[in-house]
Amino acid sequence: MNSFFFFVLTTLIALMLVYLYRVVRGPSIYDRVLGLNGISTKAIVVLLVIGTMFERVDMFVDISTGYALLNLVGALAIAKFLEEQGAQEK
Repeated sequence: MNSFFFFVLTTLIALMLVYLYRVVRGPSIYDRVLGLNGISTKAIVVLLVIGTMFERVDMFVDISTGYALLNLVGALAIAKFLEEQGAQEK
C-alpha cells in the first residue's frame, strides 16, 4: 500500500511542477494566478494523501480545509485587485 501512496505523491508533485512552470513562464497574470491555484489544489490533495499514509486523516483534513480557505481568499483578493486595476486603466 505504501508503494501506491508513493506513486500518487510522485504524480502529484510532478503535476505541481507543471503548474510551477506556468507560474514562472505564464504570458499573462491570469495564467500565473491559475497556476498558483492549481498548485494549491494539488497541495491540498497531497496533505490528504499524507494524512491517509499516517492514518491521521482527521487532523490533515482540518489542515487542508484551512489551506483551501486561505487559497480561496487569496484568489478572490487577487481577482478584486486585477478588476480594480483594469477599471482604472479605462
